[in-house]
Amino acid sequence: MNELATTGGAPAHRGPTQFLTFMLGAEMFAMGILAVKEIIEYSGVTEVPQMPACISGVINLRGAAVPVMDLARRLERKPSALTKRSCIIVVEAGSDDERLVIGVLVDAVNAVLDIPAADIEPPPSFGAKVRADLLVGIGKVAGQFVLLLDVAPVVSSAEIATLAVAVPELEAELS
Repeated sequence: MNELATTGGAPAHRGPTQFLTFMLGAEMFAMGILAVKEIIEYSGVTEVPQMPACISGVINLRGAAVPVMDLARRLERKPSALTKRSCIIVVEAGSDDERLVIGVLVDAVNAVLDIPAADIEPPPSFGAKVRADLLVGIGKVAGQFVLLLDVAPVVSSAEIATLAVAVPELEAELS
């Protein structure tokens, strides 16, 4: 698991130092490269009824049905229009006993970057537009901040199931 610790006053990052960077709208995000299985071109999904809003549907990946999460919706952002650069990043997360393979829809994939531990700060307790528990930290790359996502909680099936229950209840309350 990706963790940040402080040693001698400077942040020390344990975990991957290589990150796949990608765009959601105008913001750059990244995730540890070790969680990434492959990147595929977006060519549509098959919708599945009664799923949380962040689950777009499923794709057929070499004979297996793989759920696809719209990362913008998962992070409570407005989804962008699909373009030629839209991609699905297939990730694997979970424990050795229970591995979850899921596709993550993003606006565009940029590059794999090495981010030195000295350039990674702990997630802020406030101010970021993403919950701190979904972040490994914030990386500094070429003078810009990159939000480093912690894949496991972002794609957590337990949290997505909670969203599936909470959304209809919230909609019922608003009616």
